[in-house]
Amino acid sequence: MPTTTTMPYDVADLELADSGERLITWAGREMPVLRLIRERFAAERPLEGLRLSACLHVTSETANLVITLKAGGADVRLCASNPLSTQDTVAAALTARHGIPTFAVKGEDNARYFSHVNAVLDHRPQLTMDDGADLVAELHKTRSELLSTVMAGTEETTTGVVRLRAMARDGALKFPIVAVNEAMTKKMFDNRYGTGQSTIDGIVRATNVLLAGKTFVVCGYGWCGRGLASRAAGLGAHVVVTEVDPVRALEAVMDGYRVAPLRDIAPHADFVTTLTGDINVIDREHLELFKDGVIIANSGHFNDEINLTALRTMASEITKPRPSVEAYHLRGGRTINVLAEGRLVNLAAAEGHPAAVMDMSFANQALCAEYVAKNHATLKPAVYDVPEDIDKTIAALKLRSMGADIDILTDEQRAYLASWETGTN
Repeated sequence: MPTTTTMPYDVADLELADSGERLITWAGREMPVLRLIRERFAAERPLEGLRLSACLHVTSETANLVITLKAGGADVRLCASNPLSTQDTVAAALTARHGIPTFAVKGEDNARYFSHVNAVLDHRPQLTMDDGADLVAELHKTRSELLSTVMAGTEETTTGVVRLRAMARDGALKFPIVAVNEAMTKKMFDNRYGTGQSTIDGIVRATNVLLAGKTFVVCGYGWCGRGLASRAAGLGAHVVVTEVDPVRALEAVMDGYRVAPLRDIAPHADFVTTLTGDINVIDREHLELFKDGVIIANSGHFNDEINLTALRTMASEITKPRPSVEAYHLRGGRTINVLAEGRLVNLAAAEGHPAAVMDMSFANQALCAEYVAKNHATLKPAVYDVPEDIDKTIAALKLRSMGADIDILTDEQRAYLASWETGTN
């Protein structure tokens, strides 16, 4: 069992707090739904006194979420869910300006990363909030003595939900968790529009290479892949989709993209980006086929999607031509360029999703934290979908903030929809 730490926080430099506060305020202007929730939380205090440990990307958008949780009465600790996604200025501001102990340093190694995970677990959480399930996995694997105090949790991302469902199937999950990622106001908007824009942002910032006219391969056509494909096509790239699911592959064809196995398209690819949540999507067989100068990136949660171990064994030299680019020079003379060490390119080479879309995702997190705090006693250890009323409430609030409105069913229309007798001959 890891040694308990009394570390109050661990950030790069508290002197960065003023810069971080400006970023938090800037993001908050684009997060009106979360602001409304914060105002209600401050008045009602639905999380009063509850210890909440969160493992999330430490960005200005996340800062607005944890500030909201604190406003609701929660005693919050925060660590990073990815070593390269931390904004050091934001981590400093949360600690120094908002009194939220934060454990995150951009570029931290694995040892420091897991020391931070354990630092927030030392808080003996009653609620957990995860992005990728590292917190929950560590809690079950090495800190099981703390499980008796945990009431429930939430999970932000596809990869984490996959891990948690596997734990639930194996009977290993010991408390209920709401899969925030499955909310329609999360996956349809955050995953599609957020990932689509921020992944392009990361690739362009890292490389400054023109996409127009290039062959751009999208591995995986879930909501994230859909978003990236549409944005790449909008910039003039020739998009090719690779898939293992025939229904999603068919959808990609119907959306106008070419669909092909990665091994077939690899020799022609200029860009290849993975968004699947699986391991070795880009494997040795593909690395051996890529043309000289190909640019590969990952926008799935972990860097497992690219077989970097195999790539290192193939390389005679690795150089760093740009801050977020590693050039693997192969013995045969080809060069394969990997962005952001194979980690989330949208966060490691850019700033992650725009605040306007994270507004809905983090509104789900806040309201689901409130939901599990109230209802944990009636929930069994399992993975639950976001309650439909929360999803619709967030959508309605977002529409209102955008100046949009919708129709309301009349009593006659409700009766018609509820009856099997009307509308038939």
